[in-house]
Amino acid sequence: MKLYTKKGDKGQTSLRGNTMIPKNHVRLEAYGTIDELNSFIGLLMTFSLDESNLNYLKRLQNNLFTIGSNLATDTSKIPLTKASLLESEEITFIEQEIDRLTEAVPPIKEFILPGGTTVAAISHICRTVARRAERRLYDLNQEEMVDKRILIYINRLSDYFFALSRFINYQNGIKDIFCEKKK
Repeated sequence: MKLYTKKGDKGQTSLRGNTMIPKNHVRLEAYGTIDELNSFIGLLMTFSLDESNLNYLKRLQNNLFTIGSNLATDTSKIPLTKASLLESEEITFIEQEIDRLTEAVPPIKEFILPGGTTVAAISHICRTVARRAERRLYDLNQEEMVDKRILIYINRLSDYFFALSRFINYQNGIKDIFCEKKK
């Protein structure tokens, strides 16, 4: 199979179901940002993280692939497959991961700036890309319904990456970097 089909050379791409849409369509923006987030998670995973966090990041990547498949399907033409459905339990599981990471670090007292270790800074990048993905999903949701589980899950993802960045810095003896209040 060739990687290029030449079908997209005129600014169109096809959804699952063979519907052609412009490459700058809000749907493509949504699942393209999900793909971008997945790539940044791949970068994050190249750093030394404990096995528990690496395993969970891989689970996140698989869930994002599921979400991308869901968003790339024209459900007016073909039904979603099981592989394109995010299970509700994934929301519960990500909340448990956020709680696990948050319980391991000191309570937040002020606004925290991105930074610390390189890997924590990349986790913050994942957080901001997750927020952008959420905005793109809500743009799409104004035009056509997006599965509520996807909207909730992506909202939790940015919280997860915030908690992970704090956890990574704490594990490495780096204190939170607080936003300085103007005097």
